[in-house]
Amino acid sequence: MAKGWTDKRPMSPHISIWKWHPTMLSSILHRATGIVLYFGLLKLAVVLAFLAAGPQWFAKIEPLVYSPLGAFVFFFVVGVLIYHFLNGIRHLVWDIGAGFDPKLANMISLVTILVSVIAAIALTWYMVGDMPGVGL
Repeated sequence: MAKGWTDKRPMSPHISIWKWHPTMLSSILHRATGIVLYFGLLKLAVVLAFLAAGPQWFAKIEPLVYSPLGAFVFFFVVGVLIYHFLNGIRHLVWDIGAGFDPKLANMISLVTILVSVIAAIALTWYMVGDMPGVGL
C-alpha cells in the first residue's frame, strides 16, 4: 500500500492476482503485432523501392530477399499480419456485443493464434518454397 492510501481496497490488481489466460495473451499479441507490422511495412517499402529503381538496384538486395533469412522474415511478417487481421475481426465481433463468454473468448483466442501459425506456414511454403537458394 502506498503512503497516505486510506482505502482498504488494493490500488490496482497486481499481475500475481490475475491468472494468465488466452484472452490476455491475445490482447498483448494484438498490440505487439501492430508494432511489428509497422516495421514489416517499412521493410516492404524498402524492397519495393529497390525493385522500382530497376534491376541493377534490386540485384543488390536480391540475395537477402531470396535467402533463408528472407524466407523467415516473410513467414514472420505474414504470420503477424494474419494474426492481427483475425484478431481485429474478433474485436469487431466484441464491438457488436457478442463473444464475451470467458470460455468462448479463450477458445477463439487460441484458435486465432493456431490458425495464424498454420496459415503463415502454408503461405510461406507456397510463396517461398520454390525460390532459388531457400530450399523449403
